[in-house]
Amino acid sequence: MSKRFPGRKLSWIRLTVLLVGVALLATAGVAGWRTYQDVQAAAASPSSFAGYVDVTATPRYAFEQPASDDNKSVVLSFIVADAKDSCQPSWGAAYSLDAAASDLDLDRRIARLRQVGGNIAVSFGGLINHELASVCTDDRRLQKAYATVVERYDLAMIDLDVEGTALADKTAVARQAKAIAALQQDRHAKGKDLAVWLTLPVAPHGLTADGTAAVGQMLAAGVDLAGVNIMTMDYGASRVGGQSMLQASIAAAESTHAQLATVYAAAHQDLGAQTLWRKVGLTPMIGQNDVVADVFTVADAHGLSSFAQEKGIGRMSMWSLNRDAECSPNYPNLTVVSDACSGVAQGEASFAQVLGGGMQFIAAAPPSSAVSSNTATATAVVDDPATSPYPVWSDLATYVQSDRIVWQGNVYEAKWWTKGDVPNDPLHEGAQTPWKLIGPVLPGDKPRPDVVVPAGTYPEWSPTTVYLKGDRAMLEGHVFEAKWWVQAQSPEAALQGATDSAWLKLSNDEMSKILADKAAK
Repeated sequence: MSKRFPGRKLSWIRLTVLLVGVALLATAGVAGWRTYQDVQAAAASPSSFAGYVDVTATPRYAFEQPASDDNKSVVLSFIVADAKDSCQPSWGAAYSLDAAASDLDLDRRIARLRQVGGNIAVSFGGLINHELASVCTDDRRLQKAYATVVERYDLAMIDLDVEGTALADKTAVARQAKAIAALQQDRHAKGKDLAVWLTLPVAPHGLTADGTAAVGQMLAAGVDLAGVNIMTMDYGASRVGGQSMLQASIAAAESTHAQLATVYAAAHQDLGAQTLWRKVGLTPMIGQNDVVADVFTVADAHGLSSFAQEKGIGRMSMWSLNRDAECSPNYPNLTVVSDACSGVAQGEASFAQVLGGGMQFIAAAPPSSAVSSNTATATAVVDDPATSPYPVWSDLATYVQSDRIVWQGNVYEAKWWTKGDVPNDPLHEGAQTPWKLIGPVLPGDKPRPDVVVPAGTYPEWSPTTVYLKGDRAMLEGHVFEAKWWVQAQSPEAALQGATDSAWLKLSNDEMSKILADKAAK
């Protein structure tokens, strides 16, 4: 005899609920997996800090002597088109790459920074002068110009600062994107990576239309952007009443993050929220901005640093390390931007320490990569006068401020009058030593010629002539300028570095300028 068990009839409601539940679980699983992938992708690209350095500004900023680990890596600025050849790179339209190596000792200072564990990136463009792509219309020469800089300084990261008329010129941006994409591909083929950051102006409501278009053009050309660095500065009227610089900067970052999601999606690159934050860089102008009402304080820096760490911002920077100090009481108008101080009270604080806290340095070149002969660190250089860029130090010679010498494979500069003080004396404290280490002697260095001018440029010195302050005279091809009233005292003593001489010997740079002015006439 069979026994029947009563069953339940299938309910469409129950089935629907079951199917919806399964779908939700599946969706949650996919979402969870994508979130996991997003977090992993973001973690593979750590946040970094590197402050900008204005290479051509005076007084010269000694980036090769970092005050702390927070500014050990820097973004040197700006490479622009040469004034005489639009397809040749220059530093600020003032120095060719070779001239910067000679006049600013730039290559040597880069080598020194790398010796102490720092590194550099280079920024192309800026608001002043001409970005290379805006005036060089030859695609081949344009790519070569970018490549020349990357190869000379053995760069693993470059910064493209596009603003003003250069940003509005879509043809120039497209030309730049094409050249940079080709350069990246060429570097990749050689086993070397090249991170590319696009630096753009921003308002609290985000990037301009030209800015988002520039990002799209870069992606369309095949540029692998490390990210978009926004200049959180000079907001002017775009900063609404009552909105602080910190609030405006956070709003700008959040707006840019949303815009980048749209631009990357349009380029068929679906990036997660955390990965997109790694694609955002923040660069405030510390202290007094160009807009008088815009002042970025140390408190703002603390707030922006906290926001950056909370969101996982990919890059933090600042304009500029040159300005990271309080202005002297002798600087009368703090609303006028200085190249050498911030214009705000800092106390013991450094903007670099605040903004760089918790972040790494910019990526260094891979150890296996070949180092340019221009910036290679010397390991066993013999102090040979025939190959030293400056005279080899002698304990018998007298040196005055700014004199440079070579000692045991390194170049030193005198801080003040000195005689008999060994440049690398390990017992001297930093503030006490009369010498400042500039960097190593580099392979390929040659003695700097002692510049002389032709006879007749100035009158030859005469012991019977009375010279007044500012008068110039010549001796053995050198030019001397009288410090005060003088007669019968030979300029010869000034050649030997005597500080009490009535004569000042003009430097090689000053002599070169005289020759250049003479040739131009």
